[in-house]
Amino acid sequence: MSSTDSTEIHISGIARDSIVDGEGVRLTVFTQGCPRRCPGCHNPDTQPLIGGRMTTVGAVLEEIDENPLLTGLTLSGGEPFLQPAALLPLARGAHARGLDVWSYTGFTLEELRAQKDPAVDALLDELDVLVDGDYREEERDLTLHFRGSRNQRVIDLAATRATGMLTLLYTDE
Repeated sequence: MSSTDSTEIHISGIARDSIVDGEGVRLTVFTQGCPRRCPGCHNPDTQPLIGGRMTTVGAVLEEIDENPLLTGLTLSGGEPFLQPAALLPLARGAHARGLDVWSYTGFTLEELRAQKDPAVDALLDELDVLVDGDYREEERDLTLHFRGSRNQRVIDLAATRATGMLTLLYTDE
């Protein structure tokens, strides 16, 4: 067991075979804690900073290893970027297993980059797709791909890094 396997993550729960949190069959980790408190939040039980449970990167990777049908890992919330250093080895472990990694966040990509936090930057560098922006009830649209309101973006971070230009995976227009 490596030292990163014992890294603790504060989670609300895990969906072991999600098809709604990104493309393909995914293991979705719902982190605990979100300061944004968006009205109409899809996961209000994940908002309090207390609650949920602690698990380890190693335990989540074992769950990934138990399901050969998985195509990806999704980090959701709560707010994953409240604990980027803990989620980084999980994202790396998923990539080492051939999975893609998505994350949802209430922050915009620009807000995350402006933090100039090395752990945030490292997690962003490890992600394939970022669904960014707070949920806005007045912009709710159930026809959108993998997001709940029109202000949110599904950003192809791999293409964005390759081209240096923000690249959306879905525009839904």
